[in-house]
Amino acid sequence: MIKVTKLQKHFDKLEVLKGIDIEVEQGEVVVVIGPSGSGKSTFLRCLNLLEQPTGGVIQFEGTNLTDKNVNINELRQRMGMVFQSFNLFPHKTVLENLTLAPLKVKGETAEKAKKTRPLLT
Repeated sequence: MIKVTKLQKHFDKLEVLKGIDIEVEQGEVVVVIGPSGSGKSTFLRCLNLLEQPTGGVIQFEGTNLTDKNVNINELRQRMGMVFQSFNLFPHKTVLENLTLAPLKVKGETAEKAKKTRPLLT
C-alpha cells in the first residue's frame, strides 16, 4: 500500500531524513518512535507531500507520489493523517467534526457519513 525508497529530506545543510526505506501493507499497523527532533513528523509529512522530499520515491497504492504529474489532492482523499496539534471546531460536536471532510471533500450525504462512523452515533 505504501512503499518508501531512499527517502531524503534536507533543510539547507541539515539532513533530517537519510535514505529511509519502508513498506507498509494494507491493514498493517506501524509505529514511528524516536526522540524529539529525530524526523518523525518530517517523515510523516513527506508521505502525503505536506513536505516536499529532497530525494527518494514514495508510492501509495502503486502510484508514485513524487511524480510531478500526480494529482496529490485526489490521492489525499484516500489517505489519513492525524496531526500532533489538531484543532476541532469548538462549535461542532465530535460527530460533526468527523463527518465534515466526507461531506465537503467526498460529497457524501450526512446519512452515509454517519453510517460509516457507527461508534459515534
